[in-house]
Amino acid sequence: MVSYVLPLIMALTRDFKETIRARVKRDPGFRKALLREGIENFLSGDVETGKIILRDFINATVGFTKLSDVTHRSAKSLMRMLGPRGNPQARNLFEIVAYLQQAEGVRFEIRPARAAFRRKPRPSAQAGRRASVGGR
Repeated sequence: MVSYVLPLIMALTRDFKETIRARVKRDPGFRKALLREGIENFLSGDVETGKIILRDFINATVGFTKLSDVTHRSAKSLMRMLGPRGNPQARNLFEIVAYLQQAEGVRFEIRPARAAFRRKPRPSAQAGRRASVGGR
């Protein structure tokens, strides 16, 4: 996976954004990884980084004008939604993500992490059960 972690306290330079844009244009694997990284940030609760990554992805690929045509929202509204003070509604965010996946020819799925669902029984509870079963 490509790491696209950005410090939120420093503004991105034009050179950095141009570097990202150039790499997105020439490297389909990076483009897909960048989109995945943006979505994963939203899902993990890091909305600010997710907005930054999606905004950069949109600027480097379809552009806000095309996204505006598809979503029937003004480009300015979409830019504000993904801006530093933006707070996109889930409905709008999912519509954007669905279109970006379609445009990129990918479909991301959410799967549970196995480690999160494995529960180890408490040792004290098991010891108590064994003692009562064995004592009968």
